[in-house]
Amino acid sequence: MNDGVTKAGTGSTKNSVDIWVVGSIGIDDIATPREARKDVLGGSVTYACAAASFFARVGAVGIVGSDFPEAFMARYRSFGIDLAGLQRAPGPTFRWSGEYETDFINRRTIRTELGVFADFKPELPEAFRGTPYVLLGNIGPELQEHVLNQASGARFVIADTMDLWINIAREALHRVIKRVDLLMLNDGEARLLTGLHNLRDCAAAILSMGPRYVVIKKGEHGAHLFSKDGLAIIPAYPVDAVTDPTGAGDTFAGGFLGFLARSGRTDEAAIRTALLYGATVASFGVEAFSLERLERLTMAEIEARLVDLRKMMTIR
Repeated sequence: MNDGVTKAGTGSTKNSVDIWVVGSIGIDDIATPREARKDVLGGSVTYACAAASFFARVGAVGIVGSDFPEAFMARYRSFGIDLAGLQRAPGPTFRWSGEYETDFINRRTIRTELGVFADFKPELPEAFRGTPYVLLGNIGPELQEHVLNQASGARFVIADTMDLWINIAREALHRVIKRVDLLMLNDGEARLLTGLHNLRDCAAAILSMGPRYVVIKKGEHGAHLFSKDGLAIIPAYPVDAVTDPTGAGDTFAGGFLGFLARSGRTDEAAIRTALLYGATVASFGVEAFSLERLERLTMAEIEARLVDLRKMMTIR
């Protein structure tokens, strides 16, 4: 651990979370065709933890700088997120700036400043080490491997990744994939990882690397779940108006794992149901910037929209 790094939250002194999430925590500048915002709370930990908190007790594992506003910490606490794994270090918090095109899908990264995130080496609190459900967010596979080695009680592990790690850290990524229960990536990343084009072929190749499940995300077109039992298509809920799609994939993953933890099951049927919940929560997240929509979201709204999504999938 770097000199000066401290725990940012009081957290708990016993194993009192069902899930922990490791990844980035950032302050973003975002421009969309509708609006531009500066100094927005972001990062994979932010979105995934908030989404998971609707279903289970969740802990955050990440790092922030000395400039991280206390108001953002308060927002985490409002979701009941355990902050025992959140470190604060001298220096600036990770910052990202991006601009979305008119389709709200393609985006251009304008600026990335790693700040204290550049020296992040995740250390699990003792209270998290026996936690059964784990989400390894989109960080370097060496860091994913490092923190996974500390997860003595992990029963179901999800890993996310991206094209950068496939290109520069493939060997370490393969080691991680071999150890996880579910790999989550988008269609382009699946093709890059396997060198194949057909998504069924891609999924078969990834399943042969070790995981029981592969979820290939397709943005506004939902996701595909692959396992030895076959293929399930998980639709995205068609929202009336997208405001900010940042973090949608992390919200999807967090909502999915949160419901899975609540169910206590990891069979195919539970996975499919949990993915529908993940897609539902993610559909709310894109309706406002940062956590603004999730902060006023209720379980009643989630259940009602899930009913609508299921109706859309029904053939009479």
